[in-house]
Amino acid sequence: MALLQDRVAVVTGSGRGIGREFALCLAREGAKVVVNDVGASLSGESTEERPAVEVCKDIEAAGGTAVPNFDSVSEFEGAQRIVQTALDNFGKLDILVNNAGIIRDKTLVKMDEADFDAVLGVHLKGTFNCTRHAAPVMREAGYGRIINITSSAGLRGNFGQTNYGAAKAGIMGMTFVWALELGRYGITVNAMAPAGATRMTANLYEKADYEPPATLDPALNAPLVAYLASEQAAHVNGQVLGRTDYAFTLFQTPRQIAWMWKDGGWDPSGVAQHFDATLGQHLQPVGMVMPKGLDQKK
Repeated sequence: MALLQDRVAVVTGSGRGIGREFALCLAREGAKVVVNDVGASLSGESTEERPAVEVCKDIEAAGGTAVPNFDSVSEFEGAQRIVQTALDNFGKLDILVNNAGIIRDKTLVKMDEADFDAVLGVHLKGTFNCTRHAAPVMREAGYGRIINITSSAGLRGNFGQTNYGAAKAGIMGMTFVWALELGRYGITVNAMAPAGATRMTANLYEKADYEPPATLDPALNAPLVAYLASEQAAHVNGQVLGRTDYAFTLFQTPRQIAWMWKDGGWDPSGVAQHFDATLGQHLQPVGMVMPKGLDQKK
């Protein structure tokens, strides 16, 4: 029996790239899928394209069931319509994959307010919007699986991605809160930081004159999301997972790893005197780990 037989899923931003692979995989595992995509450009501008329709055709050609939705996750009412599409067509909603996103990469001193607001509006607010409308439906049913798509850009940092990194770190934080709030109702909430060569990363590889290896196939992310969306993953809640090469990974979430204690507290000179010998030896590197080969390119 398929892992997600008779389940109903919404996958936002699933007209292309990694999101498309999520939708296809969930459908292969038996889920009926709402394929949400506004057909926007990478930076969020409206286009005439309707990739959600094409993904639905692919799912149906393989024997699955899917319907498209074109609403924007960044609009609260639009997110409600996305959820309603599942209810109107399939009568329930079991799985939500918050994948939709755009990029507007610039260094801090070149980024303007619109660049910051637009990226957070889709990634961070969009994840909130969709989950806010999906959670009451799942709570009433006593079952739900929510998978939020985060990124190492937010977990580790990445040059030129203040807006994107902030949004993805915020998604991690919301994942922890929602896991606590919704777990009592049979709803799990986890996050995944995928890896893949898509149109979002195409410019990076073109500049480096680098051909992405097979390990950056976007489809490699989908099996983990399908598992997290299943009944078998009921014990997995509030976790941040990822993918590196052919491995799925588990992140250690931010926590205290070293202490510097003094009875009665510290003064600044005392901190300066003792910091390196205690906390300083545990300082951690920042920045994403680049795919093998790409970090060698100039």
